[in-house]
Formats: sequence, structure tokens, C-alpha cells
Amino acid sequence: MEGRNFMTVEEVAQELNVSKSYAYKVVRELNAEMRELGYLTVTGRVNTNFFRKKLCYTET
Repeated sequence: MEGRNFMTVEEVAQELNVSKSYAYKVVRELNAEMRELGYLTVTGRVNTNFFRKKLCYTET
């Protein structure tokens, strides 16, 4: 996933170890927040940097 701009719902579910339905909810919420900030979003995908920033997530 290194170097990719967007994460799919499946990748979000895998990263968070949650169901796909919950991952869809997370993606929708993050995309709604990005839209409020004036960014364009892609349904079913979330910006990787924004995802990691909002979830305080770093790979070890």
C-alpha cells in the first residue's frame, strides 16, 4: 500500500481489523469531513494520508 493515494474499503477493514460494513461507515465519515474541508472525494475510497492522520495510525 506504500505510495498509494487512496485506500479501498477492503484495505480499511483489514487495517482496522473490522468488518467491511463498519469500514464503509468509517470511509463515509472521513469523506464527509474531507468534503466539508473543500476536498473532492471518491466513493468507497479514502485518502490514505487523511486516514492515517485522523486515526493517529502509524506502521511499525
